[in-house]
Amino acid sequence: MTTATHDVRRSLKAGDLPGAVRALRPHAETASPADLAKATRVLADAAGFTDLALAAKTAAKKPRDPQALYDFGYACVERGVSFLAVAPLRHALAIRPDSRKLLAELVAALEDGHRHVEAAALLAARGERLPAWPETYLLVHNTLCAGDFDGARAAAIRLPAPEDATWLGAHGRQRRMLGRAELARAAGPLDARDLRGWHFALTGALLGTLSPYGYDAGMTGRYAFLGDSHALVRRGLDRLALALAVAGQRPTTVSLLPGRADRILGLAAAGVLGLPVVPYDPARPDTVVASYDLRASDPELVHTLRTRTTGQVLHEHLTCWTDPPPVSADSSALLCQYAVAPWAAHGDRPADERPEEDVARDVVDADPAPDEGDGRTPADPDEALRTYVAAVAPGWLGGARDHARSPGPVPGSRFG
Repeated sequence: MTTATHDVRRSLKAGDLPGAVRALRPHAETASPADLAKATRVLADAAGFTDLALAAKTAAKKPRDPQALYDFGYACVERGVSFLAVAPLRHALAIRPDSRKLLAELVAALEDGHRHVEAAALLAARGERLPAWPETYLLVHNTLCAGDFDGARAAAIRLPAPEDATWLGAHGRQRRMLGRAELARAAGPLDARDLRGWHFALTGALLGTLSPYGYDAGMTGRYAFLGDSHALVRRGLDRLALALAVAGQRPTTVSLLPGRADRILGLAAAGVLGLPVVPYDPARPDTVVASYDLRASDPELVHTLRTRTTGQVLHEHLTCWTDPPPVSADSSALLCQYAVAPWAAHGDRPADERPEEDVARDVVDADPAPDEGDGRTPADPDEALRTYVAAVAPGWLGGARDHARSPGPVPGSRFG
């Protein structure tokens, strides 16, 4: 039994399937393709992933067969364990270096792991031999997500409009991202610490607040675990109001999504903005749609938010940067990984079951003064946000609200 397989079996024996996945990470690019495939098969059998188990079984028997390695890598990507796909796909590409299919799948596996620097380097190494679609498109995307705006813009100049209509949406999305990145660079440094700039460039959202904790300890403005508060929700809404005023947006209503958390946030937004509330209607113009966490909102309604109505502004209080929502909000109050709402049960604290209007009133009445934090986060006063919004407003609220899979080049510590 190989070390990789032994580590997987040990975790599975303890009933820890997630631990078995983690146990394979140290072996993902050090074990031989055959040994990795054998260990992955054990994991796939335990998880009930018959397609991955079969592909791994075949790859273990044929570790020099490019097709077997491709099928193994493809199944890993499809099952959400892309880190296991990288090594077998690299081996397959070394055997068949001119295979566009293998190259594309390896790039997909690296992208899933947010390894954009490696993906861009792999594509750039092809030089003039790199086809336009989708390879050069992927080069632009990964170069941008890696934080190299100049390199992405230079590659984009060489990218013609796609002849295949299926790529038109992706081309338009990429052009919007590059346009926003250009505005963000004019408004700020757009470097490896410019969280607000990269969040805007990649998602189109204005980031209202930065976490005042752990900035120089790996968080760079994001929250890890957040015990949310009425005051923080209120501060996020104040920042939304500031952005709307600076950008010249004048909504006439606040649209309420049906979930309790969304209704509380919507009612609080109406109180802060001084606007009446109305039921959510996808066709309603000039309205603020408020969601506490889009991932927890009604999926069918969230899908309708991808297409923007004139004057509609989507505000999400907390945006999960490790598991982004299916559509990108126009305004994110904060970025976090895990959070507990102020009105949710937590530890010995029971859930606040009062009427939504009463909870929302607590938000409106809360003190929006910023948390001083640990004293090591750069200051982010209202005036700084006002100046930033004024600079990027021409690129705000444009195009579809796309799903943003990458957190971008600003580092952030993940937990779990």
